[in-house]
Amino acid sequence: MKDPAGALAAVRARVDAAARSAGRDPAEVALLAVSKTWPVADVVALAELGQREFAENKVQDLVAKAEELAHLDLRWHLVGQLQRNKATAVVGVGAVVQSVDRVSLVERLAGVAERAELVTEVFVQVDLGGPEGRTAARGGVAPEHAAELADEVAGHPSLRLRGLMAVAPREGAPGPAFERLAALAARVRSDHPGAAELSAGMSADLEAAVAAGATLVRVGTALFGDRALASGSGP
Repeated sequence: MKDPAGALAAVRARVDAAARSAGRDPAEVALLAVSKTWPVADVVALAELGQREFAENKVQDLVAKAEELAHLDLRWHLVGQLQRNKATAVVGVGAVVQSVDRVSLVERLAGVAERAELVTEVFVQVDLGGPEGRTAARGGVAPEHAAELADEVAGHPSLRLRGLMAVAPREGAPGPAFERLAALAARVRSDHPGAAELSAGMSADLEAAVAAGATLVRVGTALFGDRALASGSGP
């Protein structure tokens, strides 16, 4: 990272401005730094500036960074898809799982957390689809089944439902998709008042997400830079 302090200040300023524009308190919107493909040193640089929550897309990267940086007392989130056979590793480092999208995964996470005598925090990921109903292929449960899956999570004492998460469709304006997500989130909250969070918005569309009610924005590129430069493996 060339200028971690400048990048962090710029992103926080965008979040604050978006919240005020929407008539919201900026304190209602938290920032999640998505550090996938970036080295531990860059995570440390942001942590030293006060950033406490970080996310990874792959389980092996999340576990490695969480263990190496355990002394910093950071909070880690998994935002990529989770295979059932890797649930133990994620639960073991106390990560928040933002990509819960099926009953079998709920059951696996609940069983692992119960045996470990832990409570694992999760978001239900919703597939917002794309224009004319085309799938976004970005993961998540179909919107019509989101409330049902949230009920399943809430039925396990070893899990805590924090809310919903989604990625905007690759095509079309993100605003309408985020509005649909917000409506789903309101329905879930009516049944589960503790599920008050909405994880939506990334570097390119965080303003639209905040306007729709996001309480947690997941920002990678605007903080760390182009991932292709970090990985050397293309976009």
